[in-house]
Formats: sequence, C-alpha cells, structure tokens
Amino acid sequence: MNRLVELHQEYERIMQTTRPGVEQDQALSHLMDRIAKEFGVPLLHDPEWEQKHRPVIALYRKVSESRTTL
Repeated sequence: MNRLVELHQEYERIMQTTRPGVEQDQALSHLMDRIAKEFGVPLLHDPEWEQKHRPVIALYRKVSESRTTL
C-alpha cells in the first residue's frame, strides 16, 4: 500500500477514535512529525517543493488544520 495512503488512514483513525482536545492534538502532532520526516517537508514555506509534492502537503495541511492548539 502507498505510504501516503497509510498515513491518511492513520489520520482518519485518529479523528474517529481519540477524544477532541489535548489527546487528539498530540496524536495529530506526532502524525505531522512522521509526515515531515518521511517526506522531507521543509520547515519554511517552499512553493517549489510544495508544487512537486502536492498530495503530501495537502495531507500535512489537513492534519495541521484539524488541530485545536498549535
């Protein structure tokens, strides 16, 4: 299975099985860290990288926007 698909499934599992709040935010934070590490997401906004990796940055942003605290 595609690794990005697996990470998206992990996101869905977190959203369905963890209580909103600190527990969910921590799980989402760990997922963001895994995405960043596995796909080399740059720390700063890099339009060229984002253009080349649209599905990755889309998932990364989706996870980020789902967090209630940053």
